[in-house]
Amino acid sequence: MEQSMLKERLARLLSVKSLVTLALTAVFAVLAFTKGVDQDFMTVYTVIIAFYFGTQSERQLQAVSGGKTE
Repeated sequence: MEQSMLKERLARLLSVKSLVTLALTAVFAVLAFTKGVDQDFMTVYTVIIAFYFGTQSERQLQAVSGGKTE
C-alpha cells in the first residue's frame, strides 16, 4: 500500500506544473543569492507560485467536500 502511495506522489511531482515550479524556484534561489532578482522576474514567479498553491488548495478542498462546489 505504501509503495503505491509513493508512486502516486512521484508521478505528481513529475508533472509539468511541478517541474516548472521547481525549476523557477531554483532559478529564484540562484538569483537571490547573486542579488540579480529584477521586478519582472519577481512578478512572474509570484504569479506562478500563487497559481500552483492555489490549484493544490482547491483540489484539496474539493476532495474534502466530495467534489461539490458552491
